[in-house]
Amino acid sequence: MTVAAERHHTICRACHAQCGLIVEVEDGRVARIHGDKDNPIYAGFSCIKGRELGSYHTAPTRLLRSQKRQPDGHLADIGSEAMMDEIAAKVADLVARHGPRSVALYIGTHGYNNFASSSFAKAWMDALGSAMKFDSVTIDQPGKAVALMLHGPWLAGTPTLDHWDVLTLIGANPIVSMNGGLGMNPARQLHRAKQRGMKLVVIDPRRTECAEQADVHLAVRAGEDAPVLAAIARELIAANAYDRDFVMAEADGFEALRAAVEPFTPEVAGARAGVDPADIRKAAELIGSARRGAFSAGTGANMSGHGNLVEYFVKLLTTLKGFWRRPGDEVANPGVLIQPFPAIAASPGPQPAWGLGETLRVRGLTQCAAGLPTAALAEEILTPGEGQVRALFVLGGNPILAWPDQIKTVEAMKALELLVCFDPHVSATARYADYVIAPTLPLEVCAPTALNEMIGNFGPGWGFHKPYAQWSEPVLARPEGSDLMEEWEVFAGLADRLGLPLRIPTVSLLDPQAAAEQATRVEPGQDLTPHEVWAMLLKGSPVPFEEVRGAVAGRLFDRPPVVVEAKPEGWAGRVQIGAAPMMAELDALAAQPTEGPADPYPFRVISRRMRDVLNSSWHENDKLKRQYATNPAFLNPEDMARLGVVSGDLVEIESVRATIRGVAESAPDVRPGCVSMTHAWGMSPGEDDDPRLAGVNTGRLTAVDQDFDPYTGMPRMSAIPVRVRRAPA
Repeated sequence: MTVAAERHHTICRACHAQCGLIVEVEDGRVARIHGDKDNPIYAGFSCIKGRELGSYHTAPTRLLRSQKRQPDGHLADIGSEAMMDEIAAKVADLVARHGPRSVALYIGTHGYNNFASSSFAKAWMDALGSAMKFDSVTIDQPGKAVALMLHGPWLAGTPTLDHWDVLTLIGANPIVSMNGGLGMNPARQLHRAKQRGMKLVVIDPRRTECAEQADVHLAVRAGEDAPVLAAIARELIAANAYDRDFVMAEADGFEALRAAVEPFTPEVAGARAGVDPADIRKAAELIGSARRGAFSAGTGANMSGHGNLVEYFVKLLTTLKGFWRRPGDEVANPGVLIQPFPAIAASPGPQPAWGLGETLRVRGLTQCAAGLPTAALAEEILTPGEGQVRALFVLGGNPILAWPDQIKTVEAMKALELLVCFDPHVSATARYADYVIAPTLPLEVCAPTALNEMIGNFGPGWGFHKPYAQWSEPVLARPEGSDLMEEWEVFAGLADRLGLPLRIPTVSLLDPQAAAEQATRVEPGQDLTPHEVWAMLLKGSPVPFEEVRGAVAGRLFDRPPVVVEAKPEGWAGRVQIGAAPMMAELDALAAQPTEGPADPYPFRVISRRMRDVLNSSWHENDKLKRQYATNPAFLNPEDMARLGVVSGDLVEIESVRATIRGVAESAPDVRPGCVSMTHAWGMSPGEDDDPRLAGVNTGRLTAVDQDFDPYTGMPRMSAIPVRVRRAPA
């Protein structure tokens, strides 16, 4: 007899977009997954990554029991209780001998797909007394937080996509990356916006899926986004096409900005960026004539060497045009799980952007607004002396494939006394681990859409534009015979063994002080259920946790309307559009000659997203590699002809740091002089002789101690200068 499939609503956790899905389960296994057409936000949208969630659970490489490194080097099963006993004992010994700072934590992209895990991990570090908490934000987009602090937040936020007359994307391709300018179901959103007349400006060396629909596409030389943005600002000021009243009332630094952008005429910026000055003027005209709009910069621009400056231009151009919400505007999403900033048409003013908290021992780096510089963590491990990092816990990340300077990263992983990786597979980093902790996977745990609501604070077009939330219960049981744990359970278990109480702040409150005041104390040995954990994490949410738990299909909540209030009498805060560090960086750019000696490294490796994979995740899945089984070196056909290569040939890509080999692929959408490659692929050095098998790691081309940002420690991960040649047969 055929048993009817059980039908479940769930939240996709293959990436941060958290789309609403329908999962059909037969005999305890996933039979089908598809988008939920009735979902009020996603309207049935899903991508191949989400539709393959079921196969992640049954992958042959999946670990069902945690692993321990044996004396002969191989990994063998270890029970969860014994694993926690041993790790806790090793941590206690390290702290006793070297102090709490000897233990560090790295949280990767997938570590934030489950706030329960990341919150318990950070609380455990706090209980240990270690401030050495690092994450992926300082690798890909630290400029967002730095620029926000230098400029100052505008508490009322920005209007939603429905109100924009123009959108400018800089190194961003939301149709593929799934966020950063176009909200959820981005292709549908862009289509609707274009239908009603919104104009689109794209600044990107590649003719991306978004650039295909642009009214103006500025195919800039890689790394030359900032001069073009400066030229646009100059044109707006010269044409009096900025909101003079708003700037005078709410901003400081206008004259400093005007002086700093003056050298960047469209001709100068066009010469630097390799674009037609007329196209820069056209972009400025579209932006200048718009009443409302938005700017959004992505990973490509953030990792190209002037990420802070690019993101600062995103903020100051928004202020120049007055593209902020004003008194009387309605706030489209008053919050469901995350309490937004007070809706006041004002700014508290600029805040410290670096020199915060912990100071690192290397390169004079300090904690910045985005966190501790992850690019310096390998050196913190390798540099001997007091404060040396000797133990690393990796949650939801894969440092050997994701961190800059893969050569130094591998050296650091080998040097650790204790490396603990939470990973469902023996990843490139887990191959060096002392313990690999086998975690539950998304369909086996409960979770809400809090992450996507929170990232709505990153900028316009992020997160939900309506008061939406969804709660997901487990769809699958843990596999029979497995010994899996949620990551938060492991950190709670380690705290129990070390006798450490944990303080779990709520994630619902954006104010760190308020979140800490609402923290829940978890005593050693205290039994917790997943629902109790999420009740702690969502304490103080605008809609009570118990009510959100009823939204298993995802729904819009009936929230009282919130209207932006006028600035209170006597309010002193003003945004800053002429911050001295950013103007100094702009002056240094202006002083650089537009022409110089022949470049010994004439190509630039630029980053790109692939639709079917996310960073280093799930490369083992054949369906996700149906188009590309590797991360090709996409080259313009003109460059390929000059190099004498055709698609499928191997090319050598050489930087000042290292040489890698890639599989050439013809791509007319890539600007000549660029090699467009997806990051976070490959293996360790010496293990990737054939890039056709596992791809190649572009992070190997980067040296963390050369050409790095002085505030975030970030080296170039995109726009890397290289030489390209045909690989020897």
